[in-house]
Formats: sequence, structure tokens, C-alpha cells
Amino acid sequence: MVVRKEKKSRKLRGSRTHGYGRVGQHRKAGSRGGRGAAGLHKHKWTWVVKYHPDWFGKHGFRNPNPTIVKKEIKAINLKELSEKVEELLQENKLRLENNLVVVDLVELGYNKLLGEGNLSRPMKIVTPRATKAAIEKVREAGGEVVVTTPSK
Repeated sequence: MVVRKEKKSRKLRGSRTHGYGRVGQHRKAGSRGGRGAAGLHKHKWTWVVKYHPDWFGKHGFRNPNPTIVKKEIKAINLKELSEKVEELLQENKLRLENNLVVVDLVELGYNKLLGEGNLSRPMKIVTPRATKAAIEKVREAGGEVVVTTPSK
């Protein structure tokens, strides 16, 4: 048997039926096992298993109330804050009040204060949210934390 180097359809470009005749063969959906997704639970099941194993069934989570959008938390640790304080004071982004450096975290682009690390100097920190550890460490350093949003 001779191996055909090119597909039959490539050779028969000028013909209408590509050598299959005009009745039936290679004309309707029967040659492909039905139209569209027909037969995926029957005779095309091996194709589903091999190429699209996730075709059937439910996937993921549909949010029943998509109008409620959770705000992204942009947090900063005490360690990072104490490293940036001197630089921010030189740029006049912070102010001094009763020997306390007043830091407004919202102005700096943060909305939560975390308690990792220690402070190098006493500060008054105004923030929407703060952890208990952060508040305790700021008080130990001689400063205070003003939480602007009420706790739940």
C-alpha cells in the first residue's frame, strides 16, 4: 500500500466533493458523530476523558452577592515604619507634636498596622486598623495608636 504524502483534500482542490461523491459520504454531520457537543456522554466519551476532563460538572464558586467588594489590606510592620520614619521626616511628610512623631498611615498608603519589630522612637500613629500586638508595642515605646474605624 502506498503512503499518501498529502491529504486527499489538498490534491482535489478544484472539485466539489473531493472524490467522495455527492450523496452522503463526508457531507453531513454523521461523519463527525453529530453536531456540536453531541455524543460527549456516549460515543465521544474517550475524547472527553483525554482532551477535556473538566467538560462536565460544576466548577468554582459563584458569589451570590457580588456587589460587596472586600477591601484590600495594605499593611505595614512596626519594623518597616521605624526604618522609614527618619526619611519621611526629612521629606516633611510627618510632623512633630509634643515630642511625638505623628504618622498618618492612610496618607502613606497603608490601612493596617502590624506588630512585627519594634519602634526606635515614640510615635503617635493614626490608622484605620491595628493589631493588639502593634498597639501594645507602640505604648511600650512611649507612643500611642489612634484607631479611626470602630471595632466590630
